[in-house]
Amino acid sequence: MGRFMRKKIAVCALAFALALSFTTVHALAEEPAQSDNNSASQSTEPSPPVDIAAKAAVLMDASTGKALVQYHGNDKLYPASVTKIMPLLLVAEAIDSGKIHLTDNVTVSAAAASKGGSQIWLKEGETMTVEELLKAAAIYSANDACCALGEFLSGSEEGFVKLMNQRAKELGMNNTNFVNCTGLDDETTEHLTTAYDVALMSRELLKHDSVIKYSKVWMDSLRGGKTELVNTNRLVRFYEGATGLKTGTTTKAGCCVSASAKRGDTHLIAVVLGSGNSNDRFETAKRLLNWGFANYETVTPVINPGLITPVRVLRGDENSIMPVPPQAMPILVPRGSSGDLQQSVDLALDVHAPVEKGQELGKVTLTLDGETLGVYPLTAPNAVELLTYNKVLKRLLQALVGGVA
Repeated sequence: MGRFMRKKIAVCALAFALALSFTTVHALAEEPAQSDNNSASQSTEPSPPVDIAAKAAVLMDASTGKALVQYHGNDKLYPASVTKIMPLLLVAEAIDSGKIHLTDNVTVSAAAASKGGSQIWLKEGETMTVEELLKAAAIYSANDACCALGEFLSGSEEGFVKLMNQRAKELGMNNTNFVNCTGLDDETTEHLTTAYDVALMSRELLKHDSVIKYSKVWMDSLRGGKTELVNTNRLVRFYEGATGLKTGTTTKAGCCVSASAKRGDTHLIAVVLGSGNSNDRFETAKRLLNWGFANYETVTPVINPGLITPVRVLRGDENSIMPVPPQAMPILVPRGSSGDLQQSVDLALDVHAPVEKGQELGKVTLTLDGETLGVYPLTAPNAVELLTYNKVLKRLLQALVGGVA
């Protein structure tokens, strides 16, 4: 083999080695980058400010719906009897709308009487009032009472579950699917929700005093004192300001709770799903609530009237109109920061007549550190009619008569 040929082969071998080396280095360089990306996606959720002894947890402000803490808040999990928040909500809405009444009598079906788990041992054909069943479901988490209420409202548990899922969609509970009204999960793998979704329905339930007055009761009784009801949520007895709401425990779900409490004007909801034991769920809920009350407060801002100026009315029988300063709703802010709230006004320079009473003329926006906390409309306090030819003529004649006099 000639020297030229040997040199050519050597050059080709060197080029091949370099190419192979580059490919290997490039492949090795790709691996850590991929791993880094995965780690970044997993760490997008900030670490919770307290220890969470559960699979998932959420702390939410009841008045605004703002999530203050989220720990795997959108993971789909079994909720056990925390499920009953939705049946309680539907019953509360039916009571408040007048569809059913607390004094209505409910005859227990065989299906309701056969429910296992936590129960008040209802008998087929037994009659109880809506209020009695409501107490049993809200305080003692009775599965038979919950089913009886659902059948009374919808005709069957299946029909009631359809209403539950429909209401869940309306509330934006997009990761929730209810299979039954009790939370029993022995025979299903599809009865799932998330800590965030539970917080959403808990917030809605807290708007109904017709149920909340029972969820915060520690002890009560039925059947003339023969059936004792003890709240499954021990925070109702031991946590300051507790307003409810619901516990749940199954082998699949672990120990769960949606715990709400109110101090002053601040109302918070701590949802804990999948704790290893009952103590962990309550301690985690307490830690979340304590952190929320220590770091946030609810204030009701006063809109500065000096920022609001009259709006000119074009071709109106009044030249201008002064918008009504809105009544600001309570907002949640970091404790001690209310003095830093900023108010800005966006107001029309003029409007064309006619103007209707209550017509929006602008808005006031409240911000804190660049975050919008509230937007309130500025409205017309009265109607302003269109200035017609006849009205102009009438005014002119009145002015002439007045001048002559």
